Amino acid sequence: MSFAKNLRDKREERGLTQGELAKAVGIAQPQIAKYESGIQVPNAITVVEIAKVLKTTAEELVQ
Repeated sequence: MSFAKNLRDKREERGLTQGELAKAVGIAQPQIAKYESGIQVPNAITVVEIAKVLKTTAEELVQ
């Protein structure tokens, strides 16, 4: 699996919109859309923050 797919799956499992996730992480919603579409990959700090919000690990997101 890719980071993009893992991110979308985990976000949807938590019942969050892209906007809700972005707000919780402190970034703009279009960034989440770019991550989920595979256009961009977040830096390690952002991955950790996203993982915290999604109640998962950074490792699970990037495998």
